[in-house]
Amino acid sequence: MNQVWHDFKSGIVAENPLLRLMIGLCSALAVSTRVEYGIFMGIAASFVLFSSNIIISAIRRWTADQIRIPIFITVIASFVTIVDLVMRAYFYPVYKVLGVWIPLIVVNCIILGRAEAFAYKHSIIRSAADGLGMGAGYTLVLLVMGFIRELSGTGKIILFGQILVNLGAGFEPPSIMILFPGAFLTFGFLMALLNIVQSRGRS
Repeated sequence: MNQVWHDFKSGIVAENPLLRLMIGLCSALAVSTRVEYGIFMGIAASFVLFSSNIIISAIRRWTADQIRIPIFITVIASFVTIVDLVMRAYFYPVYKVLGVWIPLIVVNCIILGRAEAFAYKHSIIRSAADGLGMGAGYTLVLLVMGFIRELSGTGKIILFGQILVNLGAGFEPPSIMILFPGAFLTFGFLMALLNIVQSRGRS
């Protein structure tokens, strides 16, 4: 049980896919303009990570090395198709904004990387914990980036049509924060902050 818990929590900080493994950055930088987009993208990627890790772990004994990658992609694409259809049917406005990033989950380095590096070598329970932890770590970073960029770039946090935070008419938001330079600035700030916290913890 301790090992399962370790597999889960390592994806949140120690092996965070964005801030530590530096994979899956393209989608994170692109969709973190708002907190709401981070929620949907995080849930979508977490569902695919969790589900594909379970299936790949379950069939690993019968999957030959030579054809494992095509099989991984087929499994991942099946779950991405489910996400794509559900979002198109029930959350179409958000689906239109997230656009190509939803189908591109198929080739997201986090999901294919965890299938190859973890699920193909470990039990179903440990692979499920790894998928949940990686998904939680990915979602957490998206939410923090979305909060910083949306608040500083627009002066407001709007979630499901409701204004949660409003800095007022006197605040003049720097629009760079909702553009790509703002994404890189925010990401760099978070990486530096995590490095400082971890270095102080070790000392």
